[in-house]
Amino acid sequence: MKELSVNHLLGIKYINENDINLIFETADHFKEVINRPIKKVPSLRDITIANIFFENSTRTKLSFELAQKRLSADVISFSAAQSSVKKGETLIDTVNNILSMKVDMVVMRHANPGAAYFLSKNVKASIVNAGDGAHEHPTQALLDSYSIRERLGDVAGKKVVIVGDVLHSRVALSNIYALQMQGAEVKVCGPKTLIPRYIESLGVTVEPNLRKALEWCDVANMLRVQNERMDVNFFPSTREYSQQYGVDKELLDSLNKEIVIMHPGPINRGVEITSEVADSEHSVILNQVENGVAVRMAVIYLLASKIQ
Repeated sequence: MKELSVNHLLGIKYINENDINLIFETADHFKEVINRPIKKVPSLRDITIANIFFENSTRTKLSFELAQKRLSADVISFSAAQSSVKKGETLIDTVNNILSMKVDMVVMRHANPGAAYFLSKNVKASIVNAGDGAHEHPTQALLDSYSIRERLGDVAGKKVVIVGDVLHSRVALSNIYALQMQGAEVKVCGPKTLIPRYIESLGVTVEPNLRKALEWCDVANMLRVQNERMDVNFFPSTREYSQQYGVDKELLDSLNKEIVIMHPGPINRGVEITSEVADSEHSVILNQVENGVAVRMAVIYLLASKIQ
C-alpha cells in the first residue's frame, strides 16, 4: 500500500506532490462512502483522536469530527475556553494529559504560528494542524485544490487568484504552496496594506486591480477580512473595501468568460461576495464543505495507517 512521506500533517510545505495525489485518490474513495445510504466504514475502530481547539471554529471542527466518526474512530473534543489552560497549564502538559488517556492522534488549532510543529517534536502522537495563527491551514488548501480538480479536471496549468486579506490568512499561504506544487499559477489581489511584503519571494505576483485579476484567472478564491487579527485599521471602511475588492453578479456577468468562485468561509455576505454570487452556479463553496469531510477522512486514515 502507498503511504504518506510524513507522520504528521503540519503544513503543505512539509509534504510533496505524491502525498497530495495519494490524499486525493483516497478522498475519491471516501467521497463515494459519504454519499452512500450507510455513510460509515470501520477503518479506524481502534484509533482514538483528540480535537484540541484553542481558537473558535465551526466548519473545520465539525468537518474533522464528522470525518473521524465516518471512519469509526473514538473522538474526544477539547475546547480551551473551558479547560485548565485558563488556569495557566502549558500546551505540552495539556496535550500530554490527554495522551495519557491513550490517544493516538491530535487535531489542533492554535493562535500561535508553529504550535503544531512544536507539539510534533514534544509529544508521542500523530499531529494534524487545523490552523496555526496566520501561518498554515493545510487541510483547507487540500480541499480547495480537490474542489478545483473536481470542477475543472486538473489543477496543473490553472490560473488562481487569491483575493482579500492575504496578510492575516493561513488559508492563503497553504493554498499558494499547494497550488504551485501541482503546477498552477497564482496571483494575489487586495489592498496594498493586506498583501505581505514577502509575497513575491514565493513566486506569486500581485495584481492590485480586481477586474484585471478576474479577467486573468480561472478560479478566484475570496478571503474574509480577518478583523479579529487586526489591531489597527488596514483600509478606510468596509464599504470602500467592498466597492474595490468585493465581487457581485454584475461584475461576474461583465467578464467575457466563466470563472469559479471559492471561499474558505465564513462568508461575510455583501463584503467580499454578494449573496447572488455565493449562491450562483459559479460558486463551489458548498462543494468545498462536502469535499472537506472526504479530504479530512483521507488525511486521518493515511496518518493512522502509519501509527505503530
